[in-house]
Amino acid sequence: MSDDEVQYVKKQKTIHYGSLEDSERLRLEQKDDEKSEDEEVANTPQVPSSNEYMELEDAMSRDKQALLEEFERRKKARSINVSTDDAEVKRNLRQLSEPICLFGEGPAERRSRLREILSRIGEDAVIRREAEEERKQFEKDQEATWYHEGPESLRVARLWIADYSLPRAKARLEEARKMSDFPTASRTARMQELQKKIQVLSIHSSQIGDTRPLSYCQFSPNSKLLATASWSGLCKIWSVPDCTLKQTLRGHTCNVGAIIFHPQATLTQDESVCNMASCASDGSVKLWDFKSEEPIADIEGHMPHRVSRLGFHPSGRFLGTCCYDNSWRLWDLAQCTEVLHQEGHVKPVHCISFQVDGSVCATGGLDSFGRVWDLRTGRCIMFMEGHLKSIIGIDFSRNGFHIATASEDNTCKIWDLRKRNILYTIPAHTNLISEVKFQKDGGDYLVTASYDNTAKLWTNRTWQPLKTLSGHDGKIMSVDISPDDQYIATCSYDRTFKFWAPE
Repeated sequence: MSDDEVQYVKKQKTIHYGSLEDSERLRLEQKDDEKSEDEEVANTPQVPSSNEYMELEDAMSRDKQALLEEFERRKKARSINVSTDDAEVKRNLRQLSEPICLFGEGPAERRSRLREILSRIGEDAVIRREAEEERKQFEKDQEATWYHEGPESLRVARLWIADYSLPRAKARLEEARKMSDFPTASRTARMQELQKKIQVLSIHSSQIGDTRPLSYCQFSPNSKLLATASWSGLCKIWSVPDCTLKQTLRGHTCNVGAIIFHPQATLTQDESVCNMASCASDGSVKLWDFKSEEPIADIEGHMPHRVSRLGFHPSGRFLGTCCYDNSWRLWDLAQCTEVLHQEGHVKPVHCISFQVDGSVCATGGLDSFGRVWDLRTGRCIMFMEGHLKSIIGIDFSRNGFHIATASEDNTCKIWDLRKRNILYTIPAHTNLISEVKFQKDGGDYLVTASYDNTAKLWTNRTWQPLKTLSGHDGKIMSVDISPDDQYIATCSYDRTFKFWAPE
């Protein structure tokens, strides 16, 4: 109703109820006003009430939230780092229990699919899954680690080594204590005299050793003989220092890697028993005496893998061989059997050296790592990590705790067995170092041979250079120091060997 209509109704009410009492008139007017308001509300068109509008708003809110979540997921997907290596991508998909390859899918699409999956489940879930798998694998490996009773020959060998090494270790320690009691001035004077002797080293004699490169050389324990090995398959024994050929050993048919003397050969050992051992690239290992040109025995069990180096235990009873099947072996010559087939390197084992006591030995491999093994328990007691490339030479010092390693990374590292850590790194040569040897008498210096055609001598105090031996026309394959400390021998790819002595 319009305002004019409302005023007209009120006027008619006033005329109609004018004769009534005022209070009664007011009551009736109020009642008529309420009735008219009810009629006005009743006549007003009503909008039907429904919850459809609220549902629409909820749906729009949910769509907006989903859109924001999708935007965040894509943003997160762009920030996830996925490997570009397709094999790594497949491995990750396999860990997530997803197909590693879909029909027509290329490496780029597979990488994008992995990123999308990671963005949905989250990187944390992947990390947890990988950690869980590593834990399960570790538990599986732990369960797979088991021990069994070794052969009786191994028990006999270990007991014998323990009985042999303990008294020698005691004697070595007592001698070291006595040396420490010497006046410092006396030790300094002795070292200065030795350095003067080393600094005047020069070529004493030179000899053509074979028609093919010489791979190894070693002095006999009495310093009167030198054994050389050649790629022709021949091993030869020469007199020192006149380089006269004494004996030719024929038996190998391929490259000989090394030939070594028994610790008691030329001293107390009879000439008709095993005095030398040699190894070749075809896996053959042969034992020799001083009477015959033919081997007296063959050690079988390495073929077809190469045997690169070998070493006699200080007692002479055991022989260690380095095999290219990633293991080294210990042979008991008294029992005529293999007592230990030791694994531990992940690449071929190239070199071996026994400590002077005979209780431990050290091996170096093409995996760039060295290991020290306790022969009495069979455990690895020191892990030598530091070289960047293969270790191809290793030697124990006479003091029993210094170890020198020669590597393809052109460096020689000194290790301390007491600290079980690296002591010093010598940037020795400009090419790989093929061999390293400590002085046999007191370990006061060491010599390194390299493919840069030189050999160098270093002091054991500060590991500083003392002398460079230059004279070979080819790379030096091996080097050795005579036990009486009178000569140094080098053999080379140029088919010659040379003796070095003070002028």
